[in-house]
Amino acid sequence: MTTGTGKDDIEAFLKAAMAASAGIAELIPSLPIETRCQPFHLRQLGGFWLPEMILPGVAAVHARFEPRPDDVFLASFPKSGTTWLKALAFATLNRDQHPPSDAGHPLRLRSPHDCVSFFELPFALAEGSGRAREDVFEAFPSPRVLATHLPYHLLPERVVAEGSGGRIVYVCRDPKDAFVSGWLFTKKKMAADAAKGNAGVPPPPYPLEQAFELFCDGRSVGGPQWLHVLGYWEESRRRPDKVLFLRYEDMLRDPAGNVNKLAEFMGCPFSGEEEAAGVVDAVVELCSLDSLKGSKGNRSGTTKLNIENGSFFRKGAAGDWRNHLTPEMAARLDEIVDGALQGSGFTFGAAAHDSM
Repeated sequence: MTTGTGKDDIEAFLKAAMAASAGIAELIPSLPIETRCQPFHLRQLGGFWLPEMILPGVAAVHARFEPRPDDVFLASFPKSGTTWLKALAFATLNRDQHPPSDAGHPLRLRSPHDCVSFFELPFALAEGSGRAREDVFEAFPSPRVLATHLPYHLLPERVVAEGSGGRIVYVCRDPKDAFVSGWLFTKKKMAADAAKGNAGVPPPPYPLEQAFELFCDGRSVGGPQWLHVLGYWEESRRRPDKVLFLRYEDMLRDPAGNVNKLAEFMGCPFSGEEEAAGVVDAVVELCSLDSLKGSKGNRSGTTKLNIENGSFFRKGAAGDWRNHLTPEMAARLDEIVDGALQGSGFTFGAAAHDSM
């Protein structure tokens, strides 16, 4: 089974990307638009819904980003363990320079989103800053670890091509939890944006039922969620040396085992001496929800999209969807997802891993 993508609009998009920013500016308004999803207007590209404001950055990534053989890309659908994966990968990859027990560790002082950038976002922001023709990551020292919410089929060819080097780590999450976490996150951002407006105007309503209908129709940031997951799953089966596929629920159940797997895949396995000295456990503790919540970098500050760092942390549990979705809603989403994944060899099977 293969994921369905709109090849014609991808080809037109890439042609415009390679031409000039003006070409992208002309093309974007022609893409299907979805204005009901919050907090961003979405445009459909290649069968997936992406924030409209990020599309110039996606085009720039295709046109100008130069990958390196030792690059590590952390990929995920939004609200699927992205922040945790960023922290774990950064701490693991940089443990020689920054021991996890170090009181001055970057993750104790800064947000994981400051330590690991989304690689399409800086390109989008550079479009209006006079740096539009540059590779904004050219000066980053190797090995670079970067993140993305892009579906596999929308990654630059130079990243996914055979023999391109570099590695991709993907984390997936039960779609019911990903939906609920995303909806609550959006509500929090909408309330914060309204409060910053100082006009006393409450945020517009965004009821669960409305968001759920859109999600079931695949209309969410990066959606359809199940096709986003499927693209990386299929590639991990085809090229396990290129794509490591992780499940959020498995990471919750066995964080140390998954950190070991992550280190091995990134080419920096823990030595026997490190394991005996408790370095793996120290990485897990440094990147735990409580530790990240309490760090200086996450108690204040905002991301480049003006999202408060603290808003990225909630329960971090599996199965919280039961506190928000009716059994009928859960069954409906399960049926949609199971139908789309039929024949792929993949199933979420979240019930077996729920921690609640």
